[in-house]
Amino acid sequence: AKQGNPTLLNKIYTELYITEGGTGEVNNEHELRQIETTTRKQARPETAIKCNDIFKPLTGQDKPIRTVLTKGVAGIGKTVSVQKFILDWAEGKANQDVQFVFSFPFRELNLMKRTNTLSLNFLITSQWKPNNQESPTTTNFQKNKICWDVTESTSVDVLLTNLIKGNLLPSALLWITTRPAAANKIPSGCVDQVTEVRGFNDPQKEEYFRKRFSDEDLASRIISHIKTSRSLHIMCHIPVFCWISATVLEHMLKHKREEMPKTLTEMYTHLVVFHTKQKNEKYLGKEETGPHWNKESILSLGKLAFQQLVNGNLIFYEEDLKEAGIDVNEASVYSGLCTQLFKEECGLYQDKVYCFVHLSIQEFLAAVYVFLSFINNNENLMDKLQSTSRNFSVRIKQRCKVTVYKSAVDKALQSETGNLDLFLRFLLGLSLESNQKHLRGLLTKTRSSSQSHEETVKYIKEKIGEDLSPERSINLFHCLNELNDHSLVEEIQSYLRSGSLSKPKLSPAQWSALVFVLLTSEKELDVFDLKKYSRSEEGLLRLLPVVKASRAALLSGCGVTEEGCASLVSALRSNPSHLRELDLSNNDLKDSGVKLLSAGLGNPHCKLETLRLSGCLVTEEGCASLVSALRSNPSHLRELDLSYNHPGDSGVRLLSAGLEDPHCRLEKLNVEHGGENRMKPGLRKYACDFTLDPNTVNKLLSLSKENRKVTWRTEEQPYPDHPERFEVCRQVLCREGLTGRCYWEVEWSGRGADIGVTYKGISRRGGVNDCCLGYNDKSWSLDCSDNSYTACHNNNPTTIDVPSSSSHRVGVYLDWPAGTLSFYRASSDTLTHLITFTSTFTEPLYPGFGVYYDSSVSLE
Repeated sequence: AKQGNPTLLNKIYTELYITEGGTGEVNNEHELRQIETTTRKQARPETAIKCNDIFKPLTGQDKPIRTVLTKGVAGIGKTVSVQKFILDWAEGKANQDVQFVFSFPFRELNLMKRTNTLSLNFLITSQWKPNNQESPTTTNFQKNKICWDVTESTSVDVLLTNLIKGNLLPSALLWITTRPAAANKIPSGCVDQVTEVRGFNDPQKEEYFRKRFSDEDLASRIISHIKTSRSLHIMCHIPVFCWISATVLEHMLKHKREEMPKTLTEMYTHLVVFHTKQKNEKYLGKEETGPHWNKESILSLGKLAFQQLVNGNLIFYEEDLKEAGIDVNEASVYSGLCTQLFKEECGLYQDKVYCFVHLSIQEFLAAVYVFLSFINNNENLMDKLQSTSRNFSVRIKQRCKVTVYKSAVDKALQSETGNLDLFLRFLLGLSLESNQKHLRGLLTKTRSSSQSHEETVKYIKEKIGEDLSPERSINLFHCLNELNDHSLVEEIQSYLRSGSLSKPKLSPAQWSALVFVLLTSEKELDVFDLKKYSRSEEGLLRLLPVVKASRAALLSGCGVTEEGCASLVSALRSNPSHLRELDLSNNDLKDSGVKLLSAGLGNPHCKLETLRLSGCLVTEEGCASLVSALRSNPSHLRELDLSYNHPGDSGVRLLSAGLEDPHCRLEKLNVEHGGENRMKPGLRKYACDFTLDPNTVNKLLSLSKENRKVTWRTEEQPYPDHPERFEVCRQVLCREGLTGRCYWEVEWSGRGADIGVTYKGISRRGGVNDCCLGYNDKSWSLDCSDNSYTACHNNNPTTIDVPSSSSHRVGVYLDWPAGTLSFYRASSDTLTHLITFTSTFTEPLYPGFGVYYDSSVSLE
């Protein structure tokens, strides 16, 4: 390849973060989206692998490793890792048991598929120049013929399949690098270990810049600036983007230029401007203050970038250049003038291939071309971008009725893989006048953009309000960021700060904004508790991307049904799967929902360690599904809670066998408190019967209906003195102390009542703060009157706003082990959540009731 000034690899090499990478399943998301996803905190500390140890078995692995598949997005460092491996081997620093090392770039193998047949011996003995690997060629492992002879001439396809299968050179070690979308082209049975290059983690980013610049102050200023922009900081996981940032920011800081770039569009605009000026100074002898744009070369490269982007190509051949209007005889000029952006390389037969230094540069130049076509020629290239089964064709519309920006939004949303996502961000960013001022040498016309900008922002917000996939919605928020519009995000952030997020009914756009805020927050997503945002299945479905990114998902008592289980399967199957703990207790999943979950548990990507299905209406049938999943994927689940269900004796036997299976890692199984009575829907499966304690009732209250009703009286009742009797507060406690899960309902009449629980040690005499429910640290209560509820603990009242209702029935649910006490308004079969107290209970709790003037309370 024709490169700029070379630098010693050992001088600048920064160790990359390479991890064990699962099964190598295909991932068709845009690679930037993959980077944004993997930058979240990993569910558990992962095993980092140094490039020189790539063929060493991991801890606990006994099988020798012959073939390693390493996947990673473009520019993440796959090629540099291979080059470092070769360099350290050649210098005698590592892997000295290896006799020869040969590098076969797929980029050149793809090119050779258009040539005649050749032998493996010819490939090995030819002179190869290591350069950027791309994805494996499309090989057919099922139909390609078997080849054992290294001297036999055959197709590249056949050579590759037999080399990977081990028919050719069975004792050789193979290291295959690929981008994620092509990772499934090689059958898993042919691969001993899959790894993934994650690029730079946060400390490695800083290490890169400090190695790049000898000036410590300059390095620190660049690091500090990148940390101020979430999008720039995320992109710096890609080493190529660190190079881009270093190039741009060094130039701007040294020359004290205008405001530093904070968005991706700003960064890439400055990159192209910088290298174009460098080219003019070096090749054309023009000073920096003079005109620096070669419009023809930029437009030609932009056209090539756009045409090949919509066709999904990163590698181009001579015919592609001709189609873009580039004279192949002058292609080397483009490469020479723009060596940091566009590269020309030669293969084994001196066939030339071309590429941009990184996919993101191709996407940016494509956006520049579409933008200039719209501004200068009034051509909307996006409006006639028609999709066929896999390819795109471009037609030009002379007069635009809608802006190119709206058309681009529509086309990007039509893509399932998001292949136009970053292109769209760039195009919208270029619509800002602040970015256009750097492109003035390319603009032949000027156009007022304020109205277009407002229309575009409005249009994007309308699209966010539609039912889009989470990935597409998240990208539209990134687009709003490029347009400097943060209104939706700020609205949700204000809800979060005020703690009132669960009060209003969120619109689809607000749900999308919440997902974006949570996923782009600098706070790590360790534990996601759905109840903080919404106690509903709608909340789960809307926030599913957040669940996927979390280590633990707490979804208990949120009304999750079979539909929610079907969505959770995607989180369990995702690659990589971050979830290690899933709590679905107190949801009526039934056996049908558990069957769906079991399909996810049995998937090899699932790494779930703790599953809580307590009180989920599970019978023997659901247990059988779980056992089948454990047998399919036995390596991870360690704790299974099926208490408060009805597994029956046969279900318990099936599950207990899992504890004894040497291949199953299940260590803790809970099937306590089971029985047919646990098959009632909702919280009523925890229903308990209580009786009021005559020894505690205040003398101005009377008991009736077998001590299940208490009523206010104007005259003292003839109760004997007792040390547990309330003297001042008109209250009564139940006899039963509670330490498990219990649910009960209370009907009150008259002016009102206090409904609560207390430790037995609550004072029976003295002032209100000592004795009354909710006024001290020993008790919790709900004050009920017509259309008014006030919750209280330790004399800290909270007024609860709920729509008016004629119901005077209250449901109380205590989960003593979990430390939660919840109150509900009960009417017919509907429970309306009022409030939940959270505490660490240390003693049994006793239900208690305070009775207002001319009122009564009955246990139902």
